Amino acid sequence: MITAIGVLAATDRGTWLNNEYFTDRIWDALGGTLGQVALSAAIGVICGLPLGLAVWFTAPTGLRPTPLVNRALNVIVDLGRAIPFIVLMLLLIGLTRALLGSTIGWQAGIPALAVGCIPFYARLAENAIRGVALGKIEAAQMAGASRWQITWGVAVREALPGLVGAATVTFITLIGYSMITGTIGAGGLGDLVYNWGYTRNMPDILVMVVIVVLILVEAVQILGDRLVRALDHTR
Repeated sequence: MITAIGVLAATDRGTWLNNEYFTDRIWDALGGTLGQVALSAAIGVICGLPLGLAVWFTAPTGLRPTPLVNRALNVIVDLGRAIPFIVLMLLLIGLTRALLGSTIGWQAGIPALAVGCIPFYARLAENAIRGVALGKIEAAQMAGASRWQITWGVAVREALPGLVGAATVTFITLIGYSMITGTIGAGGLGDLVYNWGYTRNMPDILVMVVIVVLILVEAVQILGDRLVRALDHTR
């Protein structure tokens, strides 16, 4: 019954795939989501990579095994990943308001997305670096390379395809999380879905936004895969 009413309501305002409420707002919503996700992903990768490197560096098989530090870093990463995103978003409302002066608009979703992204990417980065062949690291050590040179010149360089693949996964995951931020006023596609598709019973908007998200995710995945192939010198 509710769906039928929604379809009729949407039909009164336009037609499926031609709803004026959708066509008037989709580009602003898409731009808000892309800006939100891109900035959050950049912060997450920039901060998450050093954290993932630190976990690998201090691990028992790392360049400088430090059990206490490694356990502490692992706890930080695991706790950061364990907090449900909706809870993290609510906990950071005060910080968001302090940083941006408002919790409304697509920019307001960046703090929560970035904080949630850092431990997520850190773990993916650590796994990618841990997959580098030990023989290459040992060869660099025998050649007299410093830890800094081995970390960035061997480990990160060899793991670069995996790191890019991890960044692709992170970006796509953030697209999903950004839909949640939109439900509390952070704009983007989530706001369009919730405030127009759901609240105003316009199922065509729900369907069309899902299609837009699917196209966006597929485009990101294709670009990420091509970049990984270009960087993978083993192929």
